[in-house]
Amino acid sequence: MQQSADRDHGSGRAGGGHRVRLRAALLALPVALVGLVPATAAHAAQGGVVQTDKGAVRGTTADGVESFRGIPYAAAPNGARRWKAPQPAAAWSGVRDASSFGNVCPVLPSTNGPRSETEDCLFINVQRPAGTKAGDNLPVHVFIHGGGLTNGSSNQNDEAKLVADTGVIGVSMNYRLGVFGFLATSQLTAEGGQSGNYGFLDQQAALRWVQRNIRAFGGKPYEVTIDGESAGAYSVCGHMISPESRGLFNQAMMQSTYCPSRTEAQAESASASFVSAVGCSSAADPLACLRAASPAKLLDASGGFGSTFVHGTSTFPEPTQTALAAGRFAHVPVLTGVNRDEGRTFVAGATGTKADYLTYLSRSYGARADDVYAHYPWPAQSDQFTYAYLLGALLTDNGFIGGCVQSDFVHTLAKYTRTYAYEFDNRTGPGLQQFPGYVWGAGHAAELAYIWPSFNNGTPIAPLFNAGERQLANEMTKYWGAFATNGRPRVAGQTSWPRFDKHGSTISLRPGGQSVVIDQAQFDAEHQCGFWSTFS
Repeated sequence: MQQSADRDHGSGRAGGGHRVRLRAALLALPVALVGLVPATAAHAAQGGVVQTDKGAVRGTTADGVESFRGIPYAAAPNGARRWKAPQPAAAWSGVRDASSFGNVCPVLPSTNGPRSETEDCLFINVQRPAGTKAGDNLPVHVFIHGGGLTNGSSNQNDEAKLVADTGVIGVSMNYRLGVFGFLATSQLTAEGGQSGNYGFLDQQAALRWVQRNIRAFGGKPYEVTIDGESAGAYSVCGHMISPESRGLFNQAMMQSTYCPSRTEAQAESASASFVSAVGCSSAADPLACLRAASPAKLLDASGGFGSTFVHGTSTFPEPTQTALAAGRFAHVPVLTGVNRDEGRTFVAGATGTKADYLTYLSRSYGARADDVYAHYPWPAQSDQFTYAYLLGALLTDNGFIGGCVQSDFVHTLAKYTRTYAYEFDNRTGPGLQQFPGYVWGAGHAAELAYIWPSFNNGTPIAPLFNAGERQLANEMTKYWGAFATNGRPRVAGQTSWPRFDKHGSTISLRPGGQSVVIDQAQFDAEHQCGFWSTFS
């Protein structure tokens, strides 16, 4: 998920709904996300023209899907508009070419893409089944990209498979990231009434664009499902909680998330080192100094900046965890889940000896280190990545988006609204292979390749699937499409996916038609939640 939120507010699970804060050493582990690159349709033909509220756009058609890319949904947030709520996009005359993605928002280079310094980046993409016309009233699936709220873009989440296989309309958007989207200072708060949530406000603006325009593309504005993975799922959780997002969606899907927030004072404190690094902390007008700085200068000073939602604002009136616990969130149908080996992505390639592991346990768990070792022992047969696998297991079971924390999260949601839970459990499939010999398993982001185009160092992952994994990809796509269509992941001929209930019914998604429903006792045993519940 988002490194920054985890660093500031990460916590594990304890019994009775209580939580324990993870040790900083655990949260500071390196992160490697799935390498994703923009998908482009081969031999795309000219598509139709759609009239939006700002002007006409022409898309392209390929493989039964018509795509409209790079449509402005807000004005460029540069100059005087930097660190302000998104402003309306300008209208245009004629027909705008919507065959290519828009600019990526300013980001540092990562496995999610190269460096970008372009602030003119608030674009939205729409994909629909070829032949769709206004008035067809198709359900709408909006995907919010991940990347820790610091990197990534909508360019990496082509919805063609979901659109072609299930008949929904797919939407994705860019939003401001890192310091451009989540900076908080006292001057910004005084100027705008709040600060620190600009990237989230962009997402809201994009969802309002959907409400105004999706009918023209053949979609149904009152049947909108928002979905996201990692920081995208964190964003979905934010929209469920924020009163300003009410009425912008009807269903929610969250893939691997936790939902923290921080106060304005905490956000301003976290932003202070960035302001100093830019050289603006001692300026007569620090905000004017920041707005005068080039995107390149801001990016160069942004390393280590943490992006987390800010509460005590009109966007988030109270702490997100408080709102969740009290049921003060949109009571819409929810589908949510995690991956069986979430933590393996965050520690990919880490090496260490048994002595290093014991030192780590002592530093992280103190007097309980021996207890943890008894449950997560160093095996008799080890290899160069044993250290990583053990740290990954700790993160998977008791980390900020791990199994036991997820269990608490799902139980909270299910108290108030219809909820469906999953665990992605293909532990042997192809995926991110940055370190030869490292077994990624069902790590964080592993499930993306089964619905969206995902790449390992530029090589598509899906073509490497075996027959059982191709079947799982098709089944998952149909589950996602069914939920977007009717709020229930029910698909004829596939494993029946029950509502999460008092038994903790959760579908374990496995290849080869072997998906199975497990109960709370099985899930807890898998992640040793009984043990972690003894921590306080």
